[in-house]
Amino acid sequence: MKLQEYQAKQILSLFGIKVPRGRIATNLNDVKDISQELGGRVVLKAQVPVSGRGRAGGVVKSYGVEEALENAKKLMGSIIKGYIVEKIYVEEMLDIEKEVYIGFTYDGIDRCIDMIISSIGGMDIEEIAIKYPDKIIIKKLDPNGDLWDYMVREALYKAQIPKEYFGEIFSITKKLYQIFKTYDAELCEVNPLAITKDGNIYAVDARLIIDDDSLYRHKDIAELRDFTQMNILERIAEQERLKYVKLEGDIGIIAAGAGMGMATADLIYLYGGKPANFLDIGGASPEIVEKSFKLLLQDKDVKAIFVNVLGGLTRCDLVATGIINAIEKLNIALPVVIRLAGTNENEGKTLIREYITRTGRSNIVLVETMEEGARKAIELVGGGLGHHS
Repeated sequence: MKLQEYQAKQILSLFGIKVPRGRIATNLNDVKDISQELGGRVVLKAQVPVSGRGRAGGVVKSYGVEEALENAKKLMGSIIKGYIVEKIYVEEMLDIEKEVYIGFTYDGIDRCIDMIISSIGGMDIEEIAIKYPDKIIIKKLDPNGDLWDYMVREALYKAQIPKEYFGEIFSITKKLYQIFKTYDAELCEVNPLAITKDGNIYAVDARLIIDDDSLYRHKDIAELRDFTQMNILERIAEQERLKYVKLEGDIGIIAAGAGMGMATADLIYLYGGKPANFLDIGGASPEIVEKSFKLLLQDKDVKAIFVNVLGGLTRCDLVATGIINAIEKLNIALPVVIRLAGTNENEGKTLIREYITRTGRSNIVLVETMEEGARKAIELVGGGLGHHS
């Protein structure tokens, strides 16, 4: 879960890290009021869950209330990297003398936490790595261990952090690590951490990404999720607690297990088709299967649905019951290709066959293998079987 900047800064403030004064605006009146409160010299920041907003036109400096209003008119409702701007964070403009970067991220390859410090901030860390590779210090930390003071000091010395600010930046680094661990974060970064001309240090921008699998431990964070910043179908899926990702094809996928979902999408690509989504129903109940069908039917691109289940914990008879209930309740006319294997496979297939016989529905196709199912789904949407490299 990606927190927006203003949300991340609220958490930083709770841990004693200074942030510039600012408030969120959802309309032009808000922008006017907040700009006046902050003295007119403000920065307008589009609240969208992506990095690189500045270069995309999502961060605009204003030197008076009227200029802030004019800039807000252009920014509000604009599209930044595919997201509609519905909120603007209006923040005081600081007189910045130096910018640094401090971040913690989980490294899945080395299975550790990377502490990243750079004496250059204000641009994406990837860009810093390309332009100034010698200015980045990365220290790998044991995720089950502590961040000892000597580790931070060593990294700050190597990054050539000015000695007059060393103590405070040391403290901020420790606090960021505390946030990272407390909230089960995948990424916690401040970029830039700005040193102003009067010697104060502020987190001018902040990113905080929380591991979705940990949100049950952080209900206060889960409640911060902004559904307006999601694809409409992904928003519905999130609210229904379905694991769904929208893709660009025309074959809807319902699979039991994330691995099976990805394998099904790969197979469809291999045979020349295009999946419309990834959807993992896990250890499915009939209700989850129904919800999955209802979701896919709202995607106007979907021309056929391929249900691919290799049941371990998932019972094929429960999936079959859910499929039948969905077809009946939603009056599904689209072709539905079904592959059931594993736990209670025979019972599930029997339910489907009996339903086809009883109703005479010609849009339901029961197959034996996932390869056969992928080919059939592609055939039913009018696609070819060309090999995609």
